[in-house]
Amino acid sequence: MSERAARTLLTLYRYAGAAAYPLMGPYVAWRASKGKEDKGRTRERYGIAGQERPDGPLIWVHAASVGETIAVVPLVQTILGYGVNVILTTGTVTSAKVVTERLGDSVIHQYVPLDIKPAVSRFLNHWVPDLAIIAESEIWPMTILELGARNVPQVLVNGRMSDRSFASWKKRTSLAEALFENLAHVVAQSEIDGERFRTLGARPVTVSGNLKVDTPPPPVDEKALQVLKRQIGNRPTWAAVSTHEGEEKMAAEIHAALRKRHPGLLSIVVPRHPARAEELAEQIGSMGLKLVRRSLGQPIAADTDILLGDTIGEMGLYLRLTEIAFVGRSLSSTGGQNPLEPAMLDTAVLAGRNVQNFREAYKRLLDRGGAKLVRDRNMLAGAVNYLLVNEEARRTMMTAAAATVQDMRGALSATMKVLEPFIQPLVVQARLSRAGKG
Repeated sequence: MSERAARTLLTLYRYAGAAAYPLMGPYVAWRASKGKEDKGRTRERYGIAGQERPDGPLIWVHAASVGETIAVVPLVQTILGYGVNVILTTGTVTSAKVVTERLGDSVIHQYVPLDIKPAVSRFLNHWVPDLAIIAESEIWPMTILELGARNVPQVLVNGRMSDRSFASWKKRTSLAEALFENLAHVVAQSEIDGERFRTLGARPVTVSGNLKVDTPPPPVDEKALQVLKRQIGNRPTWAAVSTHEGEEKMAAEIHAALRKRHPGLLSIVVPRHPARAEELAEQIGSMGLKLVRRSLGQPIAADTDILLGDTIGEMGLYLRLTEIAFVGRSLSSTGGQNPLEPAMLDTAVLAGRNVQNFREAYKRLLDRGGAKLVRDRNMLAGAVNYLLVNEEARRTMMTAAAATVQDMRGALSATMKVLEPFIQPLVVQARLSRAGKG
């Protein structure tokens, strides 16, 4: 594709988005009916602000979903420490709850506008950000172009480029260059990610490491943790977390196969999407296993087989109930989920082989012996059985996982070093603004 063709295509994308704008109402309403949108705040998806803009400079930080939001929380807290206002946008209901839990009213939270010109323009007209910081792999053409047209610096932080995305962009390098030339800087997670962004025309590119490593361990309600620990007692446990379709049933089958070898075994299953809990409870119950749901407050009894972790924001609770965790989306699906939270909580990490989205983190864990990849259900069952039987091997993996995370820290300071030239003028402006009011 030529440069001229790429720019023509982006122009068509702009007009197509404007034409589709009237049709977005039914789409957003459908998502709201499925619990994927906040029914009381759908107007924000059209760029209609839910709050007034504060005086002074304003930095817009965008994080798509829960993982990205958790990753940028320390970054946002650091920026707030400079005395500059932050508006943080997310795209999911669950990530909005994370913002409330971890940042409270220290930031302005809004749902990100749909990537169509009327919504993006309305959002930017109201908030008028002085700097845009985008997390991980959120490449929205209209938003990038509109920010570029307004000369708002855009920095991609914790940048990640999956195998699939890179292959897709390589077929359209001129289109990629037309978009990425609007980015003032890309801060990539790994050397591989950095090289991919450079190949697609991004300049300059810095490699920082993964911001998720510099986050604190997932929080926990200590009272709730002690209640569950008393209910579990000395029973052996393992967990399957961030699971996707097919992996929950697999975990239940592994439980059924291992409970004779390990009397009292409790399996903790935490689906990536808790909305599937009803379906999963029926499916696992039909296998003759006794299941309790965390969301219903059901206690763990002596004969409970499965604890279904169908709540939001309690990963820190579930991981503290076990020393063995299978991280999902790695056997029945592709790409994997983040293994760093289990690792930083001294957990032996197991996963399938499809972990491309977190390649660097898994490579580090595998090299140090903190994680093990399995081929299929039977191999996973064997690994869980081995770790339940061999305390020394389990402890060795747990220690290695925690040490790996500790060695990977430093991404936050590296990212802030890149952001300093963009933020410092805003810090001066904010101080002058406050002095003028005084």
